[in-house]
Amino acid sequence: MASDVSAKKTDVRPISDLRFVSRVLDFFVVVIVFMLLMAAFHVHTMLTVGDWDFWVDWKDERYWVTITPVLLITFPAAIQYILWNGFRIPFGATASILALVVAEWITRNTSFHMWSYFPYSMVWPATLIPGALILDLVLMLTGNFILTAIFGGMAFGLLFYPSNWPMLAAYMQPVDFQGTLMTVADQIGFTFPRSSTPEYLRIINRGTLRTFGGVATPISAFFAGFMCILMYILWWYIGKVFTILARAPNVLRHQMGYPRETER
Repeated sequence: MASDVSAKKTDVRPISDLRFVSRVLDFFVVVIVFMLLMAAFHVHTMLTVGDWDFWVDWKDERYWVTITPVLLITFPAAIQYILWNGFRIPFGATASILALVVAEWITRNTSFHMWSYFPYSMVWPATLIPGALILDLVLMLTGNFILTAIFGGMAFGLLFYPSNWPMLAAYMQPVDFQGTLMTVADQIGFTFPRSSTPEYLRIINRGTLRTFGGVATPISAFFAGFMCILMYILWWYIGKVFTILARAPNVLRHQMGYPRETER
């Protein structure tokens, strides 16, 4: 009997080993979820923002400033709800934008530069990390998604152009190219032509906004900030719906008389 008891005791793993295995599994889960977020957010960006962020000569002060922050506040809002509501973690927006930046640089390096030989000066991706930091900071300080939508969403749209201006300013310098006045970005675009079809003509700087004295960038930024407020609220509730659907099986089991996963 004593030998059997000692044998059983030796078969039991120490608690420290079980904690190590649990932490390793948690690490792999976090890595897999981060990679899935990278892929999903990158596909969303390619299908919505697309060419306005692919090419440096498409980064204008009207469409690029308006479209990019409005369409890229979507995933940060949904991930913010999931992490804040479930774990009280206030960096969902920053994690989402960081995943997008990593995916964008992988794509620009492999597909655009190594595969198609476009220079980095033509295909560098925009950054939204400053706006994401403010979005998370407002949520952490207030704990209220309405205030986060109003102040954080507006800041997300307003900070987009200033945060990218240090990278963009060098390409906005005027040059005389074969008797035509254009920017450095335009000259790069003409030097490295892309496959062109009738629906792929450059749609930049359309509309003069002469009512506001020709100052287009601040008006576009404020409009983007207002639209970011509405888009943030919409995708916050989309994140809430996904959270409810993920918890639905556990709630159904509890209603049928089975114990919840946390009650076992």
